[in-house]
Amino acid sequence: MKKLFLVAIPLLLAVGIMAVAQGNPSIPAVTQTQFLAPRADWRNLRYCEVIPVFRVWFTLPVEVYNTIGLNDCPSDVWAKLEAEQLAKQFNAQVVKLNGPRYWVLNKLIGSGATADGKIVDFGGIQMKLVAKLETNIWQGSVGDLFYTENQVKRNTVFTYNAGNMVYELISPRQEIYRMQSYSQIKDNKLSIDDLEQLGQRLNLPSGWTYQVRVLKNISELKADSLAFVINDDFYNSYQKVLP
Repeated sequence: MKKLFLVAIPLLLAVGIMAVAQGNPSIPAVTQTQFLAPRADWRNLRYCEVIPVFRVWFTLPVEVYNTIGLNDCPSDVWAKLEAEQLAKQFNAQVVKLNGPRYWVLNKLIGSGATADGKIVDFGGIQMKLVAKLETNIWQGSVGDLFYTENQVKRNTVFTYNAGNMVYELISPRQEIYRMQSYSQIKDNKLSIDDLEQLGQRLNLPSGWTYQVRVLKNISELKADSLAFVINDDFYNSYQKVLP
């Protein structure tokens, strides 16, 4: 059975037990043989991600791979992936199967390591390395906690066209996080048409609000080496809107 984001990261709390370093853990690269150029408008474009979480002493290096530009995450192959099997295969602490997901932006441009990421293969689905992050073992890894900010290393520009609806979370400190993609992990029938009323279904923490609005002007959401990302309790992903 698939282990999604609800897999706990065990902590080594026993006195005298030392974490074992794994050198520089990573997924081996393969030659790209799958090609599927995304359409011009990415809004409601389907993709999937695989997120292996490694451990090096007391840190958790995390790599994020997705299918954009290679395939549309075929349902029959995706359904056969087993998180525990992949973790054993690649000597990871845990592997998270993150999808299917759908973008709600209109255009995405990646540069640097985000654009040039290596190609890997997960059970017949090729994916590209698009981001890296790192946490400590006592913090857990990305996606384990909802409405909690994660720092993701990537170089991206998300474009949202004028006239399109955007979906945003506002924190108690009035920080705005704009949805980048919605997920079918919790609700496998969730569609873009459901997002306008999603706030009624979210289990928002005290002080948080969900807002929907139509953009009057084109808007760009940039990440220059670092993005601040959170998930809601439906596993939809949002990036902080910086001043």
